[in-house]
Amino acid sequence: MELDLVIRDGEVVLPEGPRRCDVGVRDGLIATIGQGLGADHEIDASGRLILPGGIDSHCHIEQESSLGGVMTADDFASATRSAAFGGNTAVIPFACQRKGDSLTEVVEGYRALAEAKAHIDFTFHLMVTDPTEALLRRELPDLIDQGYRSVKLYMAYELMRVSDLQMLQVMEVARDHDALVVVHAENWDVIQWATARLVAEGHTEPRFHPSSHPPEAELDAVQRLTCLTSLVDVPVLVLHMSTPGAVEELRRARARGARMYAETCPQYLYLTARNMEISGPEAAKFCCSPPLRDSATQEALWRGIGDRLFDVVSSDHCPYSYDERGKLVNSANPTFKQVPNGLPGLEARLPLLFSGGVSSGRISLQRFAELSATNAARLYGLYPRKGVIAEGSDADLAIWDPGQQVRLEASRMHDAAGYTPYEGIEVTGWPTTVISRGRVIVDGDSFDAEPGRGELLLAEALSLDGVAA
Repeated sequence: MELDLVIRDGEVVLPEGPRRCDVGVRDGLIATIGQGLGADHEIDASGRLILPGGIDSHCHIEQESSLGGVMTADDFASATRSAAFGGNTAVIPFACQRKGDSLTEVVEGYRALAEAKAHIDFTFHLMVTDPTEALLRRELPDLIDQGYRSVKLYMAYELMRVSDLQMLQVMEVARDHDALVVVHAENWDVIQWATARLVAEGHTEPRFHPSSHPPEAELDAVQRLTCLTSLVDVPVLVLHMSTPGAVEELRRARARGARMYAETCPQYLYLTARNMEISGPEAAKFCCSPPLRDSATQEALWRGIGDRLFDVVSSDHCPYSYDERGKLVNSANPTFKQVPNGLPGLEARLPLLFSGGVSSGRISLQRFAELSATNAARLYGLYPRKGVIAEGSDADLAIWDPGQQVRLEASRMHDAAGYTPYEGIEVTGWPTTVISRGRVIVDGDSFDAEPGRGELLLAEALSLDGVAA
């Protein structure tokens, strides 16, 4: 068999488990997996791991803040370059509808931006904030049928949230057209109540942001969401879970047979509200929603990862620069109400998960592959083209040095935020080579992928059978 590329003698993380073998690539696809393969272009992967290229299924790119008026720091070029250096070969950001917008026009606009700039492959979640009759009857069904098979809903933020009635209406459309609903689950009234109390007491610095989003806000929203999901019988994924109470509620809902899936993020595994105990604006760097919690939460989330409660670990990359264009747009000394919520994390996601999970012995290599790529591909209808090392799949691969130790610093990140909340954290395990559809795009510090190289990924159907719920 004539091959374009062979990755030789690595420990390949296959669906059935790791195996030392070669991976042969032809015409951008994985052509064969075996021993003793050869080609004119070969990569010696001895002593290295070969993993599916990561799929970051929760990232905000060229999107306005939920508070309004502030754009994320990354465009599709800088975001996808950063993602590639972090071991990813696909991203799923949001096509973000504002009230009054045509969702079809929103998707067309985001697609044009990504097709002009993205270095790696992409698709979009359909973010619905204004479910009019025209959207429910025509736009949303048409877009789902085109292959955009996930719909995002907010239960919080005045500019974004939908009512329970609207949520049920969107869920019905998603169920009838084979789409997954993904939800930001926080009770907005609880947040508003807690915020008013903090402001009345004069506690307005960014360090008080976690107190404005109490754990009960997430718990109540997840409880309500489990009821709505059961009413409509639609698959739902709870985004960025951050509290032990909500995790246990999800566990109970699954035991009752609810079709619910779950995501958490590295910031909740590595950072806590103690990182924000800084007077003045510096704490704004750590403002995200849901907010950072505590060490007990971290342990509960790691347990959920280990016992398969969580299906994906995504970055929720939402980078705002620490200056007047981003975190400090409203004031040189902002209140927590003024700070755009979100952290950069596309590039750090996989090293953090690998180090805290695989290197620390909490999870297996196979589980890492599921959390970082395979389950996202299944949940969003991209499997088996993406997310797996198998013959016929896209040759999206990341070669990892499992023993390489790296200190995370803003100077080595490739996004446009200008800082990393993980500054100084040391990780063990790093993606040294990244291959996208058979082309080496990252090799150490070098990058070889032009803007606009990324392809739009459209799904024919969801593939949920292999995911835990």
